[in-house]
Amino acid sequence: MMGVRVRVEGVVQGVGFRPFVHGLATRLGLAGRVGNDAHGVFVELEGGRDQIGEFLVRLECDAPPLASIERVTVTSTPHVTRAGGRFRIVESDPSGTSRTLVSPDIATCADCLAELADPADRRYRYPFVNCVNCGPRLTIVRAMPYDRPLTTMAGFEMCGDCRAEFHDPADRRFHAQPICCPACGPTLSLMGVAGDPLTGAAEVLRAGGVLAVKGIGGYHLAVLASDESAAAELRRRKRRADKPFAVMVADLDEARRLCEVDGVDAIGAALLADRARPIVLLPRLPEAAVAGAVAPGERYLGLMLPYTPLHHLLLTAVGAPIVLTSGNGSDEPIAYDDRDALDRLGGIADAFLTHDRPIHLRADDSVVRPFRGRGMILRRSRGHAPRPFTLPYEAPRHILGCGAELKSTFCLGKGRHAFVSPHIGDLENYETLRSYVEGIEHFAALFGVRPEVVAYDPHPEYLSTKHALDLPDVEVTAVQHHHAHIASCLADNGEHGRVIGVAFDGLGYGLDGTLWGGEFLLADLVSFERAGHLAPVPMPGGSAAIRQPWRMAAAYLEGDGAALDVARRHERWWASVNSLMRGAPVTSSAGRLFDAVAALLGVRDTITYEGQAAIELERLADPAERAAYPAAVSDDLVVAGADLVRAAAADLVAGVEPAVISARFHNGVSEVVVRCCHVLRDATGLATVALSGGVFQNVLLLGRTVERLSGAGFRVLTHAGVPANDGGISLGQVAVAAARDRLRSYGDQSSAGFS
Repeated sequence: MMGVRVRVEGVVQGVGFRPFVHGLATRLGLAGRVGNDAHGVFVELEGGRDQIGEFLVRLECDAPPLASIERVTVTSTPHVTRAGGRFRIVESDPSGTSRTLVSPDIATCADCLAELADPADRRYRYPFVNCVNCGPRLTIVRAMPYDRPLTTMAGFEMCGDCRAEFHDPADRRFHAQPICCPACGPTLSLMGVAGDPLTGAAEVLRAGGVLAVKGIGGYHLAVLASDESAAAELRRRKRRADKPFAVMVADLDEARRLCEVDGVDAIGAALLADRARPIVLLPRLPEAAVAGAVAPGERYLGLMLPYTPLHHLLLTAVGAPIVLTSGNGSDEPIAYDDRDALDRLGGIADAFLTHDRPIHLRADDSVVRPFRGRGMILRRSRGHAPRPFTLPYEAPRHILGCGAELKSTFCLGKGRHAFVSPHIGDLENYETLRSYVEGIEHFAALFGVRPEVVAYDPHPEYLSTKHALDLPDVEVTAVQHHHAHIASCLADNGEHGRVIGVAFDGLGYGLDGTLWGGEFLLADLVSFERAGHLAPVPMPGGSAAIRQPWRMAAAYLEGDGAALDVARRHERWWASVNSLMRGAPVTSSAGRLFDAVAALLGVRDTITYEGQAAIELERLADPAERAAYPAAVSDDLVVAGADLVRAAAADLVAGVEPAVISARFHNGVSEVVVRCCHVLRDATGLATVALSGGVFQNVLLLGRTVERLSGAGFRVLTHAGVPANDGGISLGQVAVAAARDRLRSYGDQSSAGFS
């Protein structure tokens, strides 16, 4: 006989880990106990040496599907309380500083769906069915450890039947903290309407109304996806002119009637059915029964499958796909508090399908695109956050990365973990900023982080920067925007060595005070060198040139092009805009280069959301076209982006189809990236390239660039777990701040573990 104490760290709370341990120990005839505490899960065992050895092997090999074990520590002990030779689950110990991890919210599992559809089951058609393998997690947790009294289920006392399941080791709901049933759990209601809430909600949608639906991480707004007038009215009320709406479909068969699910790297179905249930961007079928106002002019639709019992029941009641878009007005965060939702959505929704289970933390839907056999995350939120990224080393102190201004997230660094928040949005109004600050406070308490080092973007007008500089009693460190992009790509791939970094995005504050955005860097996690860039051009009218891409066309054409359609469309202002060139802020932004070509081709002269012109230019391109426009590169690696614009203008005058011109432009950008990387490899010996920045969410550009770089013998790093856009900036900031802090602590780079 022997005794051991086992410490299990990782995502091991709220995922059925204690019931799993109980069952495993009982089958092996071991005595002892298991419980949650601030560090994760602790196990005390007593039994035969062989049985304990088998337990330790199967602990990791057979762990529950939602668990993610990071570390198992085993120590021998001569004294273990045997509790009469039995193995038991004990009450959690909430003392100590939290070191445990939290599971994301998980889509309803097959077992729960079977109960939902079974008339003989006591949870038949109950909208809040869940078990240890699925249901709400992050969005209901108030504090750790993950036990019912510390969640928003605390106000729902378990009935006798649920309590029996909760305490039965053989039951799937053994210690499932959100366990409930119609007798004791949350109640669904259609506000202000009598009768069955789901029937009434379906009638609202079929009548052309706008329905607010309370989900796991906040409210959504729904209309019938095939109803043109309802979709248009939702746009008007929500003040969302063009940005596409997401569509929820009942199952994969319905998805296949709307989009090419199986033809995109053959992973569309897998991405849709992933337990995170993200929105997946897929090619739209010409015959798809979806209103034009859902995704105006788009060749792609954002599809998602139901991820809560409520969504499954609603889709069944409606019998048709529905629009399901974030419950907010333009530029606001998603509403999650009931009173706030009524205030903010009352003028948008005709009815509210809601319930009385509080949401503690808002979490919008995640968004992915298929790319080369996997999903490329465009927005990381519900279903993914707060799973941590693992840093390649131990951070000496706790860190806060404050992120950027657009697509904002924050990140907390502790030890080897980096916790990136769910997507928050653009920090442009009070509501979003308040959500950002409250989110930092909640995450810090949840994960036991007290930031001592705060990393921020040096742009002086970012609200995230101002927040960082206002924090008391912390050490602050500025991380240049594009260095943070490359660092986020390194951290996303578990790398830290020096690379050629290509950071292409909209705008970022440069070290010289100008606006960068088309950068070739030599970078690691500690520092970077700007080795090349797109040639700077004026932004006539400053920020107006972002909202009106035709101004960038004028800038790149340098006053020429009066005979082009873009000049004729803006004849009234063309001369005056050209006069604004002198004294205008200049930028090396790749995003503004894409804007210029989009306006030149008549794709988009004015945008209503960030990146719109470039997105539509990508959609226009003919993927079969392989020719590329040339661009001059100077000896000091300055790329003449104007060459690409002028080549596109010449083809346009010659009558070449815009789809061909767009493709040749994309190919030209890809080729110039490869040329510059060749030059830098020859100069430095570096053969690894990291691609980051929002421009590399363009799958056509990214695919061609990866293809060319790989063919030239480069090792290429792209994003997988965090967005290439500014949603990944906070992770890059934490990675850089941790590397710098570690370097300072150790005194030299080699002893800090860097290569």
